[in-house]
Amino acid sequence: MGLLDILLGRSKPVAPDLDRLFALPSAAVTLEAAAGFTPSGQGAVCFATVEGAAFDQTHREVQALLDADIDRTGPPVRLLRDDYGYSWLFSHRGPDDLSALVNDLHAVNSAMEVNGFGPQLLCSLVGFTDGEGRRLALVYLYKRGSFYPFAPLAGPAERRDSALELQVKAALADDLRMEEDLGRWFPVWGAPGI
Repeated sequence: MGLLDILLGRSKPVAPDLDRLFALPSAAVTLEAAAGFTPSGQGAVCFATVEGAAFDQTHREVQALLDADIDRTGPPVRLLRDDYGYSWLFSHRGPDDLSALVNDLHAVNSAMEVNGFGPQLLCSLVGFTDGEGRRLALVYLYKRGSFYPFAPLAGPAERRDSALELQVKAALADDLRMEEDLGRWFPVWGAPGI
């Protein structure tokens, strides 16, 4: 980054660090203690929709890699498309197996990167619930290398619980690299895993 970039207010993009996903199990302990949320066992990786033989091969590789896990019941990862035109690779584990779910998400992201689909990666998320039935996701922004909470409110309208999101941000500030720019806390309506 040069002097001209500094004067014009440009910043160097943060390099994705997929290993930050491995901090989620310890953050889940903090989240349960601070707000009563526990893992749902569901997570997903979102990317701009990709078509073609190269992506089909990558999807098969991810399936084969995750099929090797003998403790899994059902398909290792499902490809879903949302109403907004994005694709999701969705994984489901037991609620008490967050470490395995994080490994799944890391494997999916890594396979996409290695096969040249890194620029299409948008985010990964892990779902949580509490005793009152509220839902929460911790979303990892691939291109920012940071996390943010997303808490949709129940009901037909697309509304979110901003107070809960800020509470979670404060609670997890020592566990995860939280996204400071609230304008980048994009809603992920209809995402699998929430």
